[in-house]
Amino acid sequence: MLELFKAGGWLMLPLFACSVIAIAIIAERFWSLQQKRIAPPGLITQIWQWLRYNQVDQARIVSLQQNSPLGQILAAGLINRNSPREITKESIEDTGRHVTVELERNLNTLGTIAAIAPLIGLLGTVIGMIKVFAVITTEGVGNPEVLAGGISEALITTATGLVVAIPAVIFYRYFRGKVNRLVVSMEEQAMKLIEMLHGDRDFDPDAGNNQ
Repeated sequence: MLELFKAGGWLMLPLFACSVIAIAIIAERFWSLQQKRIAPPGLITQIWQWLRYNQVDQARIVSLQQNSPLGQILAAGLINRNSPREITKESIEDTGRHVTVELERNLNTLGTIAAIAPLIGLLGTVIGMIKVFAVITTEGVGNPEVLAGGISEALITTATGLVVAIPAVIFYRYFRGKVNRLVVSMEEQAMKLIEMLHGDRDFDPDAGNNQ
C-alpha cells in the first residue's frame, strides 16, 4: 500500500486528505442524523399534556429546546403560544430554517470532495502522461522503466480519485435524502403544534390527527 502511495506521486497527499475528511464527515453525520436524536417520538404528545394541564413554563421550554432539533422548533412555537397564529408560525419557520442549516452541516464539504477527487485523479493522469511524453521526447522509447513509472502514476492517481469520490457521492446523496425526510417529519410535527395552539378542533395525540 505504501509503495502504491509513493508511486502515485505528490497528488496522493491531497487525495489521502480528502479520504480522511470524507470518512470523518460520514461517521459524524451517521451519528448526528439519527431519528431519535433529531426528532424523538412522543414530543408532540408530551406538549399536548403540558398544554392540557396548563404546565407550560420557562423550565419546560428550556428543557424542550435542549432536547433535540425538533424540540427547538416546538419550543419556538410554545414561546409564542399566546401570539397570533401567523406570528407563531413565523417563529417556528425561522427556527426551522436554522435547524435545517445545522442538519446540513458538512454536507457541502462532502459534496465538494465527491466533485474534486476525480479531478485530482485526472490531474495526476495528465501529469503522468506528460512525464511519459517528456521521456519519449528526450530518450525515445528505449527506457521502459521511466515510461512505466509515468503510466503507473497516471493510473494510480485516477483510480484513487475514483475510490475516494464514489463513496463520497453515495453518502452525500444518502444524507441529503435523509435530511429532507427529517425536515418533512419536523414540519408535520410543527403544523400539529400550530393546530393545537390555534386550531378550532381538538387534538388527538393518539391518532396523530386533528379531529
